[in-house]
Amino acid sequence: MMMAQDNDAESLDIEARRERIAKMVDTEQFASVKQLAKLFGVSQVTIRTDIDALSKEHHGLRRVRGGILRGQVPYSETPYEARSTSEEAGKRAIGEAAADIVQSNDTIILDVGTTTMAIAEALVKRADLTNVTAFTNGINIALTLERAYPRIMTVVTGGSLRPLQHSLVEPMATLILGNITANIAFIGCNGVDPDFGISTTNLPEASIKQVIVQAAHQVIVVADASKFGRRTLAHVCGLEDVDSFLTAGFVDEALITQIREAGATFRNALPATKAPEM
Repeated sequence: MMMAQDNDAESLDIEARRERIAKMVDTEQFASVKQLAKLFGVSQVTIRTDIDALSKEHHGLRRVRGGILRGQVPYSETPYEARSTSEEAGKRAIGEAAADIVQSNDTIILDVGTTTMAIAEALVKRADLTNVTAFTNGINIALTLERAYPRIMTVVTGGSLRPLQHSLVEPMATLILGNITANIAFIGCNGVDPDFGISTTNLPEASIKQVIVQAAHQVIVVADASKFGRRTLAHVCGLEDVDSFLTAGFVDEALITQIREAGATFRNALPATKAPEM
């Protein structure tokens, strides 16, 4: 009888763990075997067994190399307006920290996104800046920077408009970017994963980000903490292609170590002492 009770308890533990894994992937889009094994204090073999079971039971989850992925999410894209009110304090802190890096006479590139918009808003407030040239593929970012003219000269890259993100993409979007070299490029993203690198949710903007990375001496990825440990549809570049990461919120120390081992610096503009509750 006692053996039966022990088996029932073990079964409940397995079910509870798998339920938590499913919820975690639903929120984060991807979870690695290594990450889950450390989180639950079990072996990677056990986690792979869990992943196999979950991928069979849940049509929205699928096993991939190194972990488990929510199948439909990487292909979905949230409109700019829907994202603009999330993680506001963190994005504002990142924006102010990033703007502090910029100096007079700099040439910068501002990628599209809500976090880079926070940078634009902070730059407008920098009354001490003069003779800054800012290239951007974001229509809304260009309109924000217009308020700082003539201290900041804004150049719109051109291209075809994607209303979902107010962004400019190919065709014609890389003609200018392919012929400049900026001091700093601020890149937004949807995922930072030690193996997959920097990623985003749509292919057209991934190709523009790749050109931006090549067009600057210094590449700074700006992303709130929710983007770390995630991988999304379209690969942009590896960790080794990034000079610095600027974030806000809790990021796992193991991932920070991997970022630094890849040669990048890491700065948290709004540190958190513990991970948010799942």
